[in-house]
Amino acid sequence: MTRAFDVEAIRAEFPALQQRVNDKELVYLDNAATTHKPVVVLDAMEHFYRVDNSNVHRGVHTLSQRATEAFEHARKTMARFVNARDVAECIFTRGTTEAINLVASSLGSKVLGPGDRIVLSGMEHHSNIVPWQLVAERTGATIDVLELDATGAIASGQIEEKIGARTKIVSVVHTSNALGTMNPIHEIVARAHAVGALVLVDGAQAAGHGGVNVQALGCDFFTISGHKMFGPTGIGMLWGRLELLRDMPPWQGGGDMIKTVTFAKSTWAEPPARFEAGTPAIAEAIGMAAAAEWLMAFDPSDIARHEAGLLAYGTELLQAVSGLRLIGTAPKKRAILGFVIDGIHPHDLGMLLDHDGVAVRVGHHCTQPVMAHFGVTATTRASLALYSTKHELDRLATAIDKARSILL
Repeated sequence: MTRAFDVEAIRAEFPALQQRVNDKELVYLDNAATTHKPVVVLDAMEHFYRVDNSNVHRGVHTLSQRATEAFEHARKTMARFVNARDVAECIFTRGTTEAINLVASSLGSKVLGPGDRIVLSGMEHHSNIVPWQLVAERTGATIDVLELDATGAIASGQIEEKIGARTKIVSVVHTSNALGTMNPIHEIVARAHAVGALVLVDGAQAAGHGGVNVQALGCDFFTISGHKMFGPTGIGMLWGRLELLRDMPPWQGGGDMIKTVTFAKSTWAEPPARFEAGTPAIAEAIGMAAAAEWLMAFDPSDIARHEAGLLAYGTELLQAVSGLRLIGTAPKKRAILGFVIDGIHPHDLGMLLDHDGVAVRVGHHCTQPVMAHFGVTATTRASLALYSTKHELDRLATAIDKARSILL
């Protein structure tokens, strides 16, 4: 049953949002860095540690059986969350960074060779650049970049020009953490598959806004970070097409990822176990699944409508600030307001906003190529979530005006 979208009722479920900072009501606009956690997530993790705490997959005693059941139920929940065809396609990782490294190391070492091409976009987070650079150095492959236009979208003609016959892997962000730009995933996938390339989508900034459907996207891999979708830190997921996962070698060795072990030779378990060496983050997986269940109770269109209204409202407010320039104005974008103000360093602005209880992120946001493209070293970023409100954006605008009067 779909839950009615009531932002005040939603906010009441998040204990962290109820606090005061510097004697001001907290305005939390740093959701692209990490989201807060609803009570259902906190309760699920606490229950595991208080009642079911045990290691998984190894014991016949009751607690181990309960822990294993809860852990594997979490995997089934995440499979529903992304609309996977098979639960075995869902691999728990420490987050999107580890998931991309897994694919780059395992798949990259298998399919890439000298002269092959890896295609990234110009808006990628460092975690979707550096792993590919490392595998390119090992294999002799070359990285091509889909260049951006003045709005922060992929420039016209780049997809057809850069994704070609030598392209083996395309790895692109679904939604930019610095710009909010939403990439044309269907177009990228169609072009890549037409030339025989595989596509990984970095979904870290997409999952927390609801409505993930990997089958509809058509990609080959999709990554998630739990803490950006109202779950805990230290947990995430790689979804991959099962036929690809079965053909990929492990990237870490240890317990639980093997079928047999002798000193002469070891053989590997089937996915997902093949890629989950060692004791997993059990409570965190349970917490991430609780967040996914919580998100799935809402109609994604209600979330999208709420956040689109906030983005439009916030854009109008910021455009009225003298000397302020928005960084990232693509026609298709999501819940990110990045900006610079003439004569004010983002770090100075961020500190003064914090004095007024307004939490934003400042810096290059692990997207130094994006900053270089726009000719800046850093931006101030206000990022929204489904619990954000127009009142918070009003508080942001008021705090910016106050900061400008101090700094200019």
